[in-house]
Amino acid sequence: MTVAEIYAEFAAREARGVSPAYERLASAVSRDEVLLDLLAALPVAKRQPNLLFGVVRLLGGPVEDPAAFHEYTVANWPLVEAEIRVRVTQTNEAGRCAVLVPVLAALPQPVALLEVGASAGLCLYPDRYVYRYGDHVVGSGGPIFDCAAVNLTVPARLPHVVWRAGLDLNPLDVTHPADVAWLDALIWPEHTHRRSRLRAAAAVVAADPPLLERGDLVDDLPALAAEAPPDATLVVFHSSVLYHVPPRRRTTFTELVGRLPGHWISNETPEVLPFGTLPTPPDEALYNVLALDGKPLAWTRSHGQAIIWFS
Repeated sequence: MTVAEIYAEFAAREARGVSPAYERLASAVSRDEVLLDLLAALPVAKRQPNLLFGVVRLLGGPVEDPAAFHEYTVANWPLVEAEIRVRVTQTNEAGRCAVLVPVLAALPQPVALLEVGASAGLCLYPDRYVYRYGDHVVGSGGPIFDCAAVNLTVPARLPHVVWRAGLDLNPLDVTHPADVAWLDALIWPEHTHRRSRLRAAAAVVAADPPLLERGDLVDDLPALAAEAPPDATLVVFHSSVLYHVPPRRRTTFTELVGRLPGHWISNETPEVLPFGTLPTPPDEALYNVLALDGKPLAWTRSHGQAIIWFS
């Protein structure tokens, strides 16, 4: 896929109906020969819209107006490029817990959570948040996450988590303002509600930090999994992470995680983690497939804002 196609697809499938600013911006970049040439000189993994837009936001550049964005990015390209080369997208959207909780709550309790690609570990606390599925509310006392649900049997209670750990090539620390600033920069411009819940979730995590280890999802996963308490159900999970991983490495990971004790929850796009026949997606937007131990269960939106259970 060309750089222009990457940005055009992002505008049409990810940003449309979710972020008008990023839809306009990505569409404009897809036709901007100057920016396309600059991006094409980067490694393939560094050309993605979320990374470029997040870096410009972090540096204080404009992302609402495509013309202003072009002028700023071209004029400051050495600085923008330097940040792009040392950063990765680590969107740590705690709202994704809303689509994980129905699966986690149905497993044998208590559970030991191990997240691959954990970033700052915000998704390791599904038991500390509150979820609103239409008229049904689950949990109390924490940040509230709304999730539109179709065909879903809402869980009666939250999972009982007795151990939580994360693995990431570059773990972030919510007690460090610079790390929180990067997470904030990755939130799309209009999403003030996500910015508020980032701060609320970060406060939850900072009060009781998880075990976050710097490591590779294949080389270092077995040793970390072995630290889970033996009297709890181990659950290895990940959301919108595997697109960072080369295809052959993904295969190695899925083979490895299938051999571990406990269960495996994945929440990835079907292009990244293919399955057999799937129901038709509800519309042209980008959906993840929520799966348990390799069995697909539901379509989900990438920030946890919707779940459509397969009937």
